[in-house]
Amino acid sequence: MSTQQNTSEPSSASSVPAASAGPAKPSRITLVAGLTALEGVALVVGGIYMLVMGLLGQPESPQQAEMGGLTLVALGLIPLIAARGLLRRRSWSRGPALITQIMGLPVAWTLLRSHGVLIPAGIVLAAVVLTALYQLVRPTTIDELGIRRPGATPPDA
Repeated sequence: MSTQQNTSEPSSASSVPAASAGPAKPSRITLVAGLTALEGVALVVGGIYMLVMGLLGQPESPQQAEMGGLTLVALGLIPLIAARGLLRRRSWSRGPALITQIMGLPVAWTLLRSHGVLIPAGIVLAAVVLTALYQLVRPTTIDELGIRRPGATPPDA
């Protein structure tokens, strides 16, 4: 009898992890977390580039290049932390993610009004920012993050 139980346990054990893994993350939250993380990585990479060029290159003002690089790295950490929070469905993560997207709008606009190779970069940034903003303000995303809307009754009531 114990042999039968041992042979039947692996088959039932293989189905247990799938059931105990918890609810799957909605694709919209994964999408917005990925877009937010992409923006964060771009800021960190740009900041590191500015730091390296400030230290090794010949900028007009090394201090300004270094401080700008440090600022971009620090600003890049905000969307990266927000993306991690979004993947974990933390309600606090929506605020920093929204702020990141709102700050990206004027940058995209500036790139779109420039010349040459910056215009396609502005188009890509605008698409990323607008997609993430749309996903962040959707009522279904708000509900998935467990954020109560004004006037809504608590789920326990």
